[in-house]
Amino acid sequence: MTENAPATAQVLTMLAAGPPRIAGLTAALAPTQLHASPAPGEWSANEVLAHLRACADMWGKCMTEILTLDHPTLRAINPTTWIEKTDYREQPFARSFAAFSAQRTELLAMLAPLTPAAWARAATVIGAGKPLERTVLFYAAWLARHERPHIKQIERIARAMQPGPAPL
Repeated sequence: MTENAPATAQVLTMLAAGPPRIAGLTAALAPTQLHASPAPGEWSANEVLAHLRACADMWGKCMTEILTLDHPTLRAINPTTWIEKTDYREQPFARSFAAFSAQRTELLAMLAPLTPAAWARAATVIGAGKPLERTVLFYAAWLARHERPHIKQIERIARAMQPGPAPL
């Protein structure tokens, strides 16, 4: 087994688990609940999903460019800035989730067959301080790790939106 195999297998597993987990957590919620904030100042499930989509857009694009170009120079773009150029927050949850799931399927299809050398392909990232060297594995692992607390956030939101037991 190669040095990167366990890391890449774990990253692929984590990336594959996200959409089904979100689907399971949100299946029982009505569209109004998916767009409602559980408390003032907190994100709705739809806003969390919009954020996840923006991150997947940015970091997925970086991975694609690294794999298709010979050591590109990429400009760092904050997903928080990118989301302002989208309508992700306003989209119905079902439509947004379908787009997120399709995007994830495409990303996994691109990443799954990669060789260790392809996972190690890199880019120079500029625009956020000192230039950084980032690999495909870096971006895939970053995306996978970043999603975990947000999926837990969706779980907390879903629990908050469920009706509690009737008083005795």
